[in-house]
Amino acid sequence: SLIPLFERQLAAGKPLTVTHPDMERYFMTVGESVQLILQSSARALETRVHRGTIFVLDMGDPIKIVDIARRMIRLAGLRPDKDIPIKFIGLRPGEKLFEELFDDTEKRLRSSIPGVIEARPAPIPLERLVAGFLRLEQLIEDGEHERIRALVHELIHAPDRSRWLAT
Repeated sequence: SLIPLFERQLAAGKPLTVTHPDMERYFMTVGESVQLILQSSARALETRVHRGTIFVLDMGDPIKIVDIARRMIRLAGLRPDKDIPIKFIGLRPGEKLFEELFDDTEKRLRSSIPGVIEARPAPIPLERLVAGFLRLEQLIEDGEHERIRALVHELIHAPDRSRWLAT
């Protein structure tokens, strides 16, 4: 969606909008994403991988969005910041500068699929989630903002070993 947005902005002669000068993202083509889905599905069916195994395309290093904007301006035969400005519009609430492909609790595994990284999550047991959501509901009703924040942090810190991994 980034490239079509920049193409529309260029065609209209408008500044290219970038969230932040340090914003980085990983990229894959539609073909790569389809291939990843097909390969990971086939692998899961072939080898009966553990429930919830994560398959991630090795996309190399992340790319700065501002660098893509500059390249697209040059590809259009124009000069960045002279013919077409780049406008930084700021982070939206909750938006991160950098993407994280894996969580600290996820165990990375060797993959038999070239160019793919596998990981096994440490899911939160259902009983813990249900109890946490009930407690969260009560804290929301009581307007306990600090305790809500603490509980959410506790819930998302998944245990290193889960009962799912034992099966």
